[in-house]
Amino acid sequence: MNTSELWIGGKEQKPSTGEYFDDLNPSNLALIARVAKGSADDVDAAVNNAKDTFEHFKDAEVRQREKILCDAASLVERDREIYMDLLVNEVGSPQMKAAFEVDYCINAFRAAAGVPRRLVGQTMPLDRPGAFGMSIREPVGVIGCITPFNVPLLKNVKQIAMVIATGNTSVLMPSEFAPQVTVQFAKTLHEAGLPGGVLNYVTGDPAEIGDCLTSHRDIAAINFCGSPRVGQHVANIAAKNLKPITLELGGKNPLIILNDADLDKALEAAMLGIFFFQGQACMASSKIIVESEIAQRFIPAFVEIAKSIKIGDLSDPETAIGPIISSRQGDRIRSHVADAIEKGATLLHGGDWQGNCCPPTILSNVTSAMTVYSEETFGPVTSIYTVDDLESGMQLANDTSYGLSCAIFTTNISSAMRAAKKSGAGMVHINAMSIQDEPHIPFGGNGLSGFGREGTDADLDIMTKWKWITMQID
Repeated sequence: MNTSELWIGGKEQKPSTGEYFDDLNPSNLALIARVAKGSADDVDAAVNNAKDTFEHFKDAEVRQREKILCDAASLVERDREIYMDLLVNEVGSPQMKAAFEVDYCINAFRAAAGVPRRLVGQTMPLDRPGAFGMSIREPVGVIGCITPFNVPLLKNVKQIAMVIATGNTSVLMPSEFAPQVTVQFAKTLHEAGLPGGVLNYVTGDPAEIGDCLTSHRDIAAINFCGSPRVGQHVANIAAKNLKPITLELGGKNPLIILNDADLDKALEAAMLGIFFFQGQACMASSKIIVESEIAQRFIPAFVEIAKSIKIGDLSDPETAIGPIISSRQGDRIRSHVADAIEKGATLLHGGDWQGNCCPPTILSNVTSAMTVYSEETFGPVTSIYTVDDLESGMQLANDTSYGLSCAIFTTNISSAMRAAKKSGAGMVHINAMSIQDEPHIPFGGNGLSGFGREGTDADLDIMTKWKWITMQID
């Protein structure tokens, strides 16, 4: 039986409690590993180690950090199948989604490798005669990182690669549903030459140890990805302790299709945008808003696509829908759909689950009285709304507390740009699906979708601090 421990100071550490929990395959509930259940004492040990390491790593040479990140990218390429198997078996990723994550990880390491040589400041004139000033960026210290189950490799590399690039250290708390991805990720960085203590991780129950990490006196900044409910809680802790924070939370993302859209491309974007990784994506297109004329062709065609989607067997590269991560999440999806139908929504497709797999589910006649209208379902469930024009479509798209991603399909550049400017989302994609991400872009949203941005440039706002230096020459 595989057993995974904590990772502190560049080596495995047994949990102080001596307790372990089960890591299960969501497809068949088979036991993957017994995982160390960390405690507050373990978090404290990890933070202390990261703090001590920071005193040395903050001055690490540019070429050292650059080489670690480049070597890590090459190692992920070498171990591609290991990561693919973990993403399929531990979190239920269809193979296309697993491949996307591995490719993203490789690209993100290489993008971050270019950052150390771009940590530049400025020189500036001063009013004082014979004086000049300069500004420099410095690393902030120990960064507390919390990553989700749905894209564990992607979020690990997003957060940790930039920690390394900027000369910080970290304590990572991965999702309890994806610990083995983090175990392999740490092994990769260790082999790439990352000094012990730059990356530490503590696995366990986030409800028990999450606050220990985020409120720790020696955590300088927090990078959190998860639900809005937990994100608001983390934000309160950060505010109380004046810690800078990046929050990447959920979304209720609209896909707007106008009458002049390319129907085939819009259908493909709708299919991928909501059924990618069985809808367990913060950018999923859970609101499809279609102008009335094209709706007559789009809706029946979309239902036919949903009927053709393969479900279940993740060993088949053609499978697009795998298992929902947990019974708790499954109950949430069922309750959202049941509430909508009970209140008058029409079920265009969906219904019978196949084991732990929810079929592609399409609703119409959804109203604001239904939970699915306003809350993120986080499953392969979408609602179709028909509107008369772009203006009413944008009003519907913006009728949400979220503001992460918005997609619009139209061949009219004026309509596209009007939609982009009117959208309340932090990211707008014209003639492309709502699920888009690259390592260097300012990724993030507004409202309940979060605070701050991720990306090789945007991360500098939280991972470095400005220092102003003046010098009197005369």
